[in-house]
Amino acid sequence: MTENAPGTAAPEGIRCSDAEREQVRAALCAAAGEGRLTMAEVEERLGRVEELRYRHELAAVTADLPAPEQRSPVGWRQILAAAGAALAAEFAVLRGRTPEPTPGRRRLLVIATVLIGLFVTAAIVLSAVHGFGPDGFEGHDPGEAFEHAHGG
Repeated sequence: MTENAPGTAAPEGIRCSDAEREQVRAALCAAAGEGRLTMAEVEERLGRVEELRYRHELAAVTADLPAPEQRSPVGWRQILAAAGAALAAEFAVLRGRTPEPTPGRRRLLVIATVLIGLFVTAAIVLSAVHGFGPDGFEGHDPGEAFEHAHGG
């Protein structure tokens, strides 16, 4: 038996790894769980998986099964994925790569964002001018706060 130089493929194909075999095993078990294969078929195919050496042979074991479905993210990842997709779509519209889905929607969004920004800015300015306590800054003694902070 001759060995191939690293980076070159054997004439028969590329050898499969243990991880690739495990993926095929998982696909077979999932197909059995979905009722696509009987237990006898799964056992027979699992036995063949251990004997196979090349990727194209592994692919033949699951060729009659549908491709595994991509899992959607759960929890915060789902929210972050949706926000990322929305942001990417908005940037595509801004760059002119895709048409605006709802004409005027972006204008309404910009107006709402500006109004919220102005409201937050006004609230910060008013709080700074009138003080943060019920009596404003006049009701607070900075020296007293310093003494309490340092155990005095």
